[in-house]
Amino acid sequence: MSRHLVERESNGGRTVIAGLDGGAVHLKDDQLEGLASGIGRPLLRPGVDGWAAAVMLWNADVAKAPALVVQAASAQDVAAAVSFARDNRLLLSIKGGGHNIAGTAVAEGGLMLDMSGMNAVSVDPEARLARVGPGCLLQDVDRATQEYGLATVLGFISEVGVAGLALGGGLGYLTRRFGWTVDNLEEVEIVPADGQIRTANRAENADLFWGVRGAGANLGVVTRFTFRLHAVGPIVFGGFIAWPSERTDEILRAYRTMTGDAPRELAVWLLLMQAPPEPFIPLEWQGRKICAMTVCYTGELDRVDEVLAPIRALGKPIVDLLCEQPYTQIQSYLDDGEPKGLHYYWKTEFVAALSDGLLATVVDQFAECPVPGAELGFLHLGGALNERAEDDGAVGNRNAQYVLGVNGMWEPNEPRADAYRQWIRDAWQRQRPFATGRTYINFQTADDSQERVRASYGANYARLVDIKRRYDPGNQFRVNRNVVPTAVPESG
Repeated sequence: MSRHLVERESNGGRTVIAGLDGGAVHLKDDQLEGLASGIGRPLLRPGVDGWAAAVMLWNADVAKAPALVVQAASAQDVAAAVSFARDNRLLLSIKGGGHNIAGTAVAEGGLMLDMSGMNAVSVDPEARLARVGPGCLLQDVDRATQEYGLATVLGFISEVGVAGLALGGGLGYLTRRFGWTVDNLEEVEIVPADGQIRTANRAENADLFWGVRGAGANLGVVTRFTFRLHAVGPIVFGGFIAWPSERTDEILRAYRTMTGDAPRELAVWLLLMQAPPEPFIPLEWQGRKICAMTVCYTGELDRVDEVLAPIRALGKPIVDLLCEQPYTQIQSYLDDGEPKGLHYYWKTEFVAALSDGLLATVVDQFAECPVPGAELGFLHLGGALNERAEDDGAVGNRNAQYVLGVNGMWEPNEPRADAYRQWIRDAWQRQRPFATGRTYINFQTADDSQERVRASYGANYARLVDIKRRYDPGNQFRVNRNVVPTAVPESG
């Protein structure tokens, strides 16, 4: 839908919004006033105060804008907005933190439901539960739970939204100890396409709860999450350490050994990158290629020397920031490396093993990489997530040991952007033979195919389609990595 159609018509008090069928829906002012009255606040239109903040996305490569924004403050507001979108067949998107690489928070010319105002966190330290609003960022939850030395499995960038992270499965430094984020989800309050507020858990609306744990954006708008908490922190051990790129082959092989033998309390991300112009990087290394690790160890601190010995044995780092520090600091350690407003393009895969062929491929790609802001590397998984059945929640992927990624970022108006994207795609194609054939839904980009979505859920996809058909037969929730409510092909 072209950008000019999102403006209010001047000849009759109507607003044009993108519809589910791809056309335009013309809404009268009194219809929108009824919605605004029902939620108790005005709708946001382009140009008004608050508009820019409401529609801003982390990935500036996604150049989309809605026609209207509803800012929800309660589950009742959400139910009203969902019902209005359904009854008028409007294209609807949901924004939590707005950090998704594919920009799924925005439907071009559509109606955006902004959840950022629903950001309360309630911690029950005795029951070890946290009730979390869908507008919360990871830092909101981590700060609240760490007051009691507790945490749940969240991501590793503090400005990511909890809702988007969790509804796609969720992974982070604690995944090795406690599984996917959704393995720690006890209950949700959710508004499906019929506009009814429901509670879903393993006993109540169990089929809906099963689907939410990995494909939740397809099934409704979650208005409250209840997470299980674990004793973590508040002081842990970790940080950043890096070596010259000339040692990449050696470091990668050591990484394979140390992560294969690591206790579950240790998670290590490996990043092949250009050293940033930060004060903690020696001046002579800034802008040069380095081989780095970000480390998070949440076990007994008196075991640090033993657990970190394989890393220390590598010797002669160009920078070593490993130390005792607050867990919340570890959780925000990589924030500055992914600032808002840049253009991002990623390709990722799950990997079950680090073969010689894969490591050699990654070494070669790093040496030839032309993208200054690129990162090639691995997120260290395995552990607890491997111990559950493949059909314990829609998330699946119980054989994942690592995430393998080729990630690029660049400034707006970069003249080589198309060439950078092509290089990333080509590098990804060279890596795919070493992968499981499935990938993390939250890391898929807008140009990933429907087949990629189907493959990511594997054998769970057919059950997902059935649940989608029951709770969202009209595919109202389609601005996502979409599970289409139609028959599954035999090959799926």
